[in-house]
Amino acid sequence: MSIQIYNTLTRKKEPFIPMEEGKVKMYVCGPTVYNYIHIGNARPVIVFDTVRRYLEYRGYDVNYVSNFTDVDDKIIRTANELGEEVGELTDRFINAYFEDVGALGCAKADAHPRVTEHIDDIIAFIQVLIDKGFAYEAQGDVYYRTRKFDGYGKLSHQSIDELKVGARIEESEIKENSLDFALWKSAKEGEISWESPWGLGRPGWHIECSVMAREHLGDTIDIHAGGQDLTFPHHENEIAQSEAMTGKQFARYWMHNGYINIDNEKMSKSLGNFILVNDIRKQIDPRVLRFFMLSVHYRHPVNFAQELVESAANGLERIQTAYTNLKHRLESSADLGDQQDIWKNKVDESVRLFEVAMDDDFNTANGIAAIFELVKMANLYLLEKNTQTEVLNYFISAFERLMEVLGLPFSEEELLDDEIEALIEERLTARRERDFSRSDEIRDLLKEKGIILEDTAQGTRWKRG
Repeated sequence: MSIQIYNTLTRKKEPFIPMEEGKVKMYVCGPTVYNYIHIGNARPVIVFDTVRRYLEYRGYDVNYVSNFTDVDDKIIRTANELGEEVGELTDRFINAYFEDVGALGCAKADAHPRVTEHIDDIIAFIQVLIDKGFAYEAQGDVYYRTRKFDGYGKLSHQSIDELKVGARIEESEIKENSLDFALWKSAKEGEISWESPWGLGRPGWHIECSVMAREHLGDTIDIHAGGQDLTFPHHENEIAQSEAMTGKQFARYWMHNGYINIDNEKMSKSLGNFILVNDIRKQIDPRVLRFFMLSVHYRHPVNFAQELVESAANGLERIQTAYTNLKHRLESSADLGDQQDIWKNKVDESVRLFEVAMDDDFNTANGIAAIFELVKMANLYLLEKNTQTEVLNYFISAFERLMEVLGLPFSEEELLDDEIEALIEERLTARRERDFSRSDEIRDLLKEKGIILEDTAQGTRWKRG
């Protein structure tokens, strides 16, 4: 079965067939860098990092590009408020971005272009649109003529007459139509700006991605992705610009992830429930945050709530424990034994279920369910009196491959024997001092690490479970 992708453009699942066999061109809209990213920004980074990983798992060579918007109104305003140069501010938050998403297990893109690196390309692109009659200059600004493009509204599935002025599109007397949007903005006094045929100014928001996607991936790309909030007007405008300029289809598959709610309420600064990744990863293991995000299908909304995050932490720990126990059992396993094929077939079935889930529009929720089935099989196998090295390694390899797809490779950290002995000694001291809370805490900690304690008349013994 081929991979099926839900295409926002057609509103249905379609077989994924890239333009060039074995190769995928993928563009994901990146952040505007004037602050730390919030967990809503993090979701598309995690989701499409996982999509990329699965495509690579299936043998595709993925050219993955994700941009930085490093000049716009919010950036200029923030830089002025902080008394910083725009470049200093954006460099600082680009570095913070890489630190945050790196902690979440997201690999860097093959290219991270910045708007300010492509000003000449943007100016040339706009000039072609003017020459073709799709754009016009007005008092130093340049606007896109939306009614000139016949397909405007095809991504958001609205006719141009139904569309209302959306985010970042402002009414203006100098525009021919209220839906026309800025390609180039004339400079205000003191703002960062560049020379252009229309005077000093800077790019509009929408033109940036059209230009950077074309410069790095060509006229037509396989997958264009981003958050659901970008469908209109940003992605709609990208299509209009790019297809008017090149005369070719801009992107063949459009993917959009759902929103994040906080305790069943929309996340917003006004409600005071705005969560920055830089803050939350100091309180929650970033691996748990990633696992939590992937526990829901990417097109569905995610509700960020304490009990759901704790459930994700427990689930991830179950997987880690099964893997750790398999690794430890290798120390006492045999090289030969019967029923190897039976257990290998069970492993293969769990892997097959994972692939079926991921082939179905990258359904990570069902993929994780398949991994839990693998955990169940592993735990059953570990109940066997005699385990075989080959089967144990077969389980271990499957766990490693599937968790790598989810961007959650296993931690190799484990307690050393002397660390275990020190904790046992501390537990004995706690028991003597009747500090049963600490005693139980240490027992639970060791249990989580796969260490089983046995209190005997001769003292406390331990073994790896």
